[in-house]
Amino acid sequence: MGSVFERFAQAVAGWAGRPAAFAIAFLVVVGWGLSGPIFKWSDTWQLVINTGTTIVTFLMVFLIQNAQNRDAAAIQAKLDELIRAIDNGRNEFIGIEHLGEKELVAIRDRLERECGREMPERHQGIGRLLGRR
Repeated sequence: MGSVFERFAQAVAGWAGRPAAFAIAFLVVVGWGLSGPIFKWSDTWQLVINTGTTIVTFLMVFLIQNAQNRDAAAIQAKLDELIRAIDNGRNEFIGIEHLGEKELVAIRDRLERECGREMPERHQGIGRLLGRR
């Protein structure tokens, strides 16, 4: 079941992100709106779009989450390979995505302090960049 769902989720997520999918959804909503006078703006007429959009939204949440999980795992594997391949990369960073939030924040803060000491001009440059707003 997993591979069937993954193939289906990948296909739907890829299709849903295309302009044609938006155009079809837009035309459905316009068609629904134009049909209002025919159905005398009835409760059933309103229920059709409400139910349809609710079902599509509910199902798309799971398909999009599957695509995001897959993309995140692929990116993480690529980053791990870069860390492993670089001579002065620290291999202990491989797998830190499995740590808790507090541990990740502590690592991030430590790295920011280390980089700030090594390249203070970089932080000044970022400050100037942000000051342009």
